[in-house]
Amino acid sequence: MKFRRITALIAAAVMSASLAACGSGDSSSSSQAAASAAESKASAESTVSSSAEAASPADTSAAQSGPTAEELARSGEVRDIPAKDLVAEMKAGWNLGNTLDATSGNTVESETSWGNPRVTKEMIDGVRAKGFDIIRIPVTWGNHVDESYNIDTAWLNRVQEIVNYAYDEGMYVIINSHHEEDWRIPDNAHIEKSDQENAAIWKQVAERFKDYGDHLVFEGLNEPRIKGSKNEWTGGEEESRKCVDRMNKTFVDTVRATGGNNQNRLLLITTYASSCESTATKNVELIDDKHLGFSIHAYTPYAFTYAPGESWELFTWDGSRDGDILNMLFELKNIFADKGYPVIITEYGAVNKNGNDAEVAKWATYYVGTAKKAGIPCVWWDNGYYFSGNELFGIYDRSNYRWFSEKVADAIINASK
Repeated sequence: MKFRRITALIAAAVMSASLAACGSGDSSSSSQAAASAAESKASAESTVSSSAEAASPADTSAAQSGPTAEELARSGEVRDIPAKDLVAEMKAGWNLGNTLDATSGNTVESETSWGNPRVTKEMIDGVRAKGFDIIRIPVTWGNHVDESYNIDTAWLNRVQEIVNYAYDEGMYVIINSHHEEDWRIPDNAHIEKSDQENAAIWKQVAERFKDYGDHLVFEGLNEPRIKGSKNEWTGGEEESRKCVDRMNKTFVDTVRATGGNNQNRLLLITTYASSCESTATKNVELIDDKHLGFSIHAYTPYAFTYAPGESWELFTWDGSRDGDILNMLFELKNIFADKGYPVIITEYGAVNKNGNDAEVAKWATYYVGTAKKAGIPCVWWDNGYYFSGNELFGIYDRSNYRWFSEKVADAIINASK
């Protein structure tokens, strides 16, 4: 999530209590927010935790004695099981951010244009060795297509090569369509052209990966929104939400039409801007398909997870804002999971604030542990930046194959077990 684009909007919205739950904003009246969260914490925690058993596969002994993750991935099988059962197998996730999603160029070399090193198998092996079993690989396609929306073969080959690094090790791999906001504009004036390119891209991606097993997941839209609009990060307008619904449906129909393994592959659709705001979650169209889930982004609470430079910014995690996380998870469970659509929080994280790793580890332990009880896997947004750069979400040193923040990485893995 590009927080530099929304800091000004957040400052104008800090008095809205509804924003605090998603980390999109915060209020200087923090005592009121904390009191409100505390009142609902007990009941929400009970309700969220009660879904843990339901989210697990029914026959755990059979699962333990069955094929390993690596064997399942390499088998090329897509099991005809409900999406919630597949998602229940997932534990801890990590994003390969600011790499294949870089927009500074239209060649294979653009992979390193935002300052991160070229991806190697050793790099991905280091993530796997720590215990992460989900890797999300954000991909920008729009910079790599011609006028007829044909994807550059060299780019598609490179994406597949990196997918294979993780897939062959038994990881769940999520690939998406990222940073496409310059052409994918969800309003009535642009939807025809936007949806045409949306369909063309996903047809080619689906065909290329058709034979992969169910450890490969497609995520159709990343943060679909109108850049710079008034409600860009707070749920959008009805017209734009309807356009996102249309693109979600086009994505699903396009992938399913390619047949083969793609008929039962787990597909992730999303809300306007991938937001967990109630305006977005309560107004998204639910598509009838038992192999669908929702991708949601939740940097919660924003006062702790980012550095807005406001008086209400948080540098320590003492548990007083646990309710923000609980309420967010309760909403996602109620709106999606309880209706058969599992949720994956495909982006979450907290920036490094002068080396406050111990505090971030405490926050991550509560966040991931509570999400685990709700049956919601979480995928850390790692953009590779820890010491310097914009938005210091990095926890893994990709150049040296070691962890910038061992405390945070271990907290995530332990809370995901």
